[in-house]
Amino acid sequence: MSLNSLINSAVNANSVTKTLTQKVRQFRLGHHRNLHFATQCSNKPVLKDTNPSETTSEPNAKPPERDKFRNRLLNGPNLKDFFKNENLKNQENIPEEEVVPYLQNTNRYGQKRKVYFEVYGCQMNVSDTEIIWSILQKHNYVRTENLMEANVVLIVTCAIREGAESKIWGRLDYLKGVNKTKSLFSSKFKIGILGCMAERLKHKVLEKDHSVDVVAGPDSYRDLPRLLALTENSQKSVNVLLSLDETYADIMPVRLNENSVSAFVSIMRGCDNMCTYCIVPWTRGRERSRPIDSILKEIELLSQQGVKEVTLLGQNVNSYRDLSNSSDFYLSSNPTKLAKGFKTVYKSKIGGRRFADLLERVADVDPEMRIRFTSPHPKDFPDDVLHIIKSRPNICKNLHMPAQSGNSNVLERMRRGYTRETYLELVNHIRYLLPEVSLSSDFICGFCGETEEEFEDTISLMKIVKYNTAYLFPYSMREKTAAHRRYTDDVPPEVKQKRLERMIQTYRTHTETLNKAQIGRLQLILIEGYSKRSKSQLAGRNDQNIKVIVPAGEVPQKDGNNNKLLEPGDYVVVQINAANSQVLKGIPLYCTTLTEYYIESPIEFSDDACGYYNMM
Repeated sequence: MSLNSLINSAVNANSVTKTLTQKVRQFRLGHHRNLHFATQCSNKPVLKDTNPSETTSEPNAKPPERDKFRNRLLNGPNLKDFFKNENLKNQENIPEEEVVPYLQNTNRYGQKRKVYFEVYGCQMNVSDTEIIWSILQKHNYVRTENLMEANVVLIVTCAIREGAESKIWGRLDYLKGVNKTKSLFSSKFKIGILGCMAERLKHKVLEKDHSVDVVAGPDSYRDLPRLLALTENSQKSVNVLLSLDETYADIMPVRLNENSVSAFVSIMRGCDNMCTYCIVPWTRGRERSRPIDSILKEIELLSQQGVKEVTLLGQNVNSYRDLSNSSDFYLSSNPTKLAKGFKTVYKSKIGGRRFADLLERVADVDPEMRIRFTSPHPKDFPDDVLHIIKSRPNICKNLHMPAQSGNSNVLERMRRGYTRETYLELVNHIRYLLPEVSLSSDFICGFCGETEEEFEDTISLMKIVKYNTAYLFPYSMREKTAAHRRYTDDVPPEVKQKRLERMIQTYRTHTETLNKAQIGRLQLILIEGYSKRSKSQLAGRNDQNIKVIVPAGEVPQKDGNNNKLLEPGDYVVVQINAANSQVLKGIPLYCTTLTEYYIESPIEFSDDACGYYNMM
């Protein structure tokens, strides 16, 4: 029955139109799934048009006629009949809370489709992928590690440097060829670009590469099931909106490698530092932190699963600030503490539980679980954080201290918030409090306007500090950054390359010296798995995050009895007998636990031992 015939039937046209309008409005608000008008119509008198200028009611209409009219309405069209998509008609079988008006059900689109992940960039992207997988798994997707079996290929991207983006463009060309081959015997897979590159180059991705079906930014992963469902009819789907509060705190990540003894836990997202060279605030948004309770719940689950090392993640991880319980007066009036001499581009933030509070709670979850964190900013290392690190044996004495440059003028152009002298003062203070600490850093060479003299300051800083690990890069200008608006990328590529080689040579010289100084010493190693080069060797890491290679086989317990075959997750005491600039090698002496190892030489915190250090 058509709408015209319904309106022209023996009822008042205005009444039916009014009822239809009300029901459509109710449907849009999600109050009803079907446009059945019988109940309302049954409460109204049935009218019959006897004259174009005169209408009379028939209150004594016979019941069979009313029933016949009701059946005509029930069997007539409703709103979902005007949608092309047939899946919408199945929504009456879906629980009320899952009904999405005007859209097909995203769970039905999953239908055991196989999803294949490719992850590029930082540890945060690995953590994000585990969140994505948790979301898709609940929507009836399954994971595959075989590209040719995939129905969906999701690439989690990085945009921090031009080289990272170039890899993705090359990979898309490759996937386009694979899809062409796959179409000869099966359906093509859908391709999704996710993460920082998706947010930064949303329009360019779709315009340059027509093989991309989905573009989703870091804050839109909850929307992925819907975005993928929209591609069923060859429609492109995009969601790159940044959020002020999205932390995915209520989503329990599903680990990609369930056999790994280590795991990443995201504690905050975004960055407020606004360094002039950095694209992160524009691809990840403003800082916001997960509630402590949510983080502890995830770490407790990881402990139950046998994980022995957790790395807390964030773009500025040690600026963590949990506001979920900020009604407490003390927490609400607690200002941000910075390391001495450091400053920020934003006002001091008031309230919330800070990184020191979180670090202490996390360390207490499982004394046998190592705790690391990355990537911090040097400004957010006040004494209370350093004291917690010193007082907890299971918090690794390995700090990442990204300097970026050794010259104060360059640091000012970078808007880092400190000088060379301030940075060195903090390094000296940390080494005073934590004598066994190992330091790592990031350095950029060839930043806008960097002279040879300014670059030499970077080399001299590396020689003074002597980092155990360093991540070294030539400067790559990014659109949207302050440097892109204010400065000129005037250092030639060949000069950047030469400076990079100088930094690498300086770093390797010092790290080899540091590693060889470990020969003869005993170290506690957490076994992670087989060495990449040989199944006869195992690889692990010490407290300072340096890789250690040991022979595979049986090792006695500390008392000399009950030999145990070494396997991932074991703590073993190793005597270092060889070293180079990249790894240490040693002989496993005996198995132990983290707690037992430090009982003999406890790390205790006292005000007298730590000295005094002013804070802003």
